[in-house]
Formats: sequence, C-alpha cells, structure tokens
Amino acid sequence: MRRFAIVLLLLAGCAKPGVAPYAFQPDTPAEIVLPETTTSTATTLRLSIEGATMRALSTNRDLAVQRYEPVIAGTFEAIERGVFDPELFAELRLRRERASQVARATGERFDVSGTTFEGAAGLRQRLPTGTTLEAIVEHDYDESNRTPRQQGTRLGLTITQSLLRGFGPAVNLATVRQAKLEFDASVHELKAFAEVLAMDTEIAYWTYAFATQEIEIYEESLALAEKQARDTRDRIEVGALAPIDAAATEAELARRKQGLIDARSRRDDAELRLARLVGESERLNVDLVATSDPRLASTPLDDVDERVQLALESRPDLKEAELRLAQQRLETVITRNGILPRLDVFVALGKTGFDSSTFGSVEALSEGTYDVVAGLDFSDFIGHRATQGIDRAARATRRQAEAAIANLRQLIAMDVRVAAIEVERAGAQIAASAVTRKFQEQAVVAEQERFDVGAGTALLVASAQRDLLSSRIDEVRAIVDYRIALVRLYRAEGSLLARRGVVVAER
Repeated sequence: MRRFAIVLLLLAGCAKPGVAPYAFQPDTPAEIVLPETTTSTATTLRLSIEGATMRALSTNRDLAVQRYEPVIAGTFEAIERGVFDPELFAELRLRRERASQVARATGERFDVSGTTFEGAAGLRQRLPTGTTLEAIVEHDYDESNRTPRQQGTRLGLTITQSLLRGFGPAVNLATVRQAKLEFDASVHELKAFAEVLAMDTEIAYWTYAFATQEIEIYEESLALAEKQARDTRDRIEVGALAPIDAAATEAELARRKQGLIDARSRRDDAELRLARLVGESERLNVDLVATSDPRLASTPLDDVDERVQLALESRPDLKEAELRLAQQRLETVITRNGILPRLDVFVALGKTGFDSSTFGSVEALSEGTYDVVAGLDFSDFIGHRATQGIDRAARATRRQAEAAIANLRQLIAMDVRVAAIEVERAGAQIAASAVTRKFQEQAVVAEQERFDVGAGTALLVASAQRDLLSSRIDEVRAIVDYRIALVRLYRAEGSLLARRGVVVAER
C-alpha cells in the first residue's frame, strides 16, 4: 500500500446537509410506488479503500482540530525552562524633600531641603541546582543644605543556595521533564486519534460498499418478483390459477419494494458518513463510488499471543498512559520536596566607593573598602496540613495511574482476543453463507419448476425467492464483516497505521 504521512498542517471539511428521506404515496392500498430515479448532475468521485483512508487523514476536520494538541504541548517545555532564563532588572528613584526640624542641642528650628537619587541595575539568574545568582551595580546621589554633596557607587554579588526545599535538579527540573512528557503523550494521543479515524473510515467505506451491493441485490430480486407477479396474473387470466394465488406474489412484490426503499436509505446514510470522514461533506453535488473489492481470502489466526504482545508494545493509548504515569511520579517528587522547610544560605559581597562626583565614586572602588554579609534564612509551616495533603493526593493519583495501566493492559489483551474471535467467525461465515446461497438458488429453481408444471404454489415460490434474497445479502455481509473484523483487529493490536503505511510526523 502506498505510504504517506500525517502532516500536522491539514485541511478539513464540515458536515453535509442530510438527504431528504424517500417518500412513497400508495395509489391503492395494494400498491407501493418507489421514488423515481432522477437524472443527477453531481460529480462522481471514485474512491478506493486506500484513497479514502488517505483523504480522511489529510482533510478530516476532526483531525485538523486534534493536530494542534502536540503543537500546544510542545510550547510547555519552553515555558518551564523560561524560569531559568537570566533576568535583567533596573530601578531608578528620585526624592526631593523640604522640611522643618528642631535641633536637639539648642532647640533652634531650622529648614532642611535636599535631593536624593538612587539607581540600580543588575542581572539575576536561577539555576536548576537551587542556586540564585544576583549581580548588581548601585549608585546614589545625596545633596542637602545641611550636608555636603556625596555620591556612592557599589558593586555587589549575592549567592543564595537552597539547602532543603527547592534543592537540586531533581525537583527544579521536574516541571521541565513533565512538559517534555506532555508533548510525547500528545503525540501518542494524536496517533491514537488517527488510528481510530482510519478504522472508522475503512468501516464506513465497507459499510457503504455493502449498502451499494445490497441495493443491486434488491433491484435484481425486485425484477424477479415483478416477473413472477406478471406470470401469476397471466395464469389467473387464463384460468390456470385461482385469483387467491395472486396474494402471495403481490405481497412478496410489495415486500421487495419496501426492502429496496430501506436499502436506498441505508446507502444514503452510509454515503453521508463516509463523505464526512473523507472531507467531502461540503460538496453537495458529489456521488461517491466505492471501487475496491471487499472479497478477501480468509486465513486462520494462529498467532493470537504474538498479536497480544504486539498490542502491549504498540498501542498508542497504552504508551500515552505510561507517559502520564511518569508525569505523576515527577509530581510526587515536587510534592515531597514541598513538605520540607525552607532553609537558604546566602553570601553577599560588595565593594563601595564614595566621592562628591560620580566619576570620583567610581574611582574610589579601587580603594580597600568592602562589605560581606553571610547568613541563613529559615521558614516552615507548623503542621504542614496543606503540603502534606497535596503530597498524599499526588501519591494516590500515582497509584491510581499504576492501577489504571494494569487494567488497560488487561483490556488491551482482551480486545485483541475478542477481535481475533470475530475475525475467525466472520471468515468462517464467508464459506458457510456461500454454500447456503448456492443451495438456495437450487431451491428456487426447483420450486419454480414445480410451479410451472402445476405441482407447486406461488406462495412456495415467493418464499424460496425471499430466502434466496436473504442468503445473497448474508453472503455479501459476511464478506464485508470479515473486512471490518480485520480492521478492528489491526486497531486493537495497534498496527493499523503501520499496515497502511501511515507515519505520524513529530514536528
């Protein structure tokens, strides 16, 4: 099968208005009028099963919506890493003051006026180790009518290290790793969505193909019933049959017309569903034609255990669940660290120069002045009810995810085995239904010959023809059911996209 990729930038379609239901008006209580076939100007779109799948994965509007999930999730890692980006900061402050004060020694009142300017700029960096670095340059200017002008320049470096809460890369990079896992999980989620879409498309395709063949069978059966009704009327007119014998053939003719009406309705419904999946529902004047032959040789499945193992290794929903569990484990790292008290050690180093001018204060930095501050910051919540509750919830959520994965693995194994059983059943039904149809054809011929020589009745002929109609439909249904069962099995084992040559591109 031709290989193609799901490109994350896809087009999509929207829903097509429904086709008005067929209506019939009985001219007499004994007659059913079928809807007339009108000349259609619609564009015919011939689709193979491969073409239908390709169109669905390229233009389906639901997939066009889903494809944005990995794009959005891919931004979370950059957001979380932004915490460790260097931060540039600056501050300017100007203060003007005019006040009246009293000298403590003399009790004399005097006026004070002055101007103060303070400016600072620096760079702050947080590291995954729990370390915070801050480099700063400060300058202040002070002038008043009571003191001489003075300016000061200071260079400072502060290092703060968390010793308990917030210590180490394990906790500080946990959210970054969670964001990366979120992106990986969203890719598997997209793959699972694409697999379901491919399965739904193939099922819709074969359902539409079956509905089309069902109509052909009903039309052939209707023509046969009409011929039988005409023959019966002719025999009644010549006196070869009693008028009461017409009831069976007329009833069977009406029943065939009813069946054809329902078959056409089912075909229209299946066409709308297929058009929606392949992105053609916006085009009102399009007739879909299924060109692929549903017949496929059935083979027994003797590798069910291997298929189960393949599913446990390939199913995207299981891979997504395992990534979600990894996220929960990282969450418990965060919540467990949150219970610890905060204890930070810090060291601040500085060098300051003073002068009456800006340039002079900078030059004074070369002198032997310095300042050093070191210490500890401690804080803790008494009781830790909130943080302990959050931690217990995170641990319970992790255990819940572990139990959910174990349950999912069991369900996957059961899905594969159930799907394999259905494949075996559908494959066996193909041969059985073919035998039934073959002998039913012989039964119709026999009843018709008996009727022609006067040894049979119209009721027995109609009953045999009705059984033949059912057997022909059952044979086609068995073939289509086998195709659908195979698709469901491939979906259950997580190999449908690979078997169809589809690759989810991580971009």
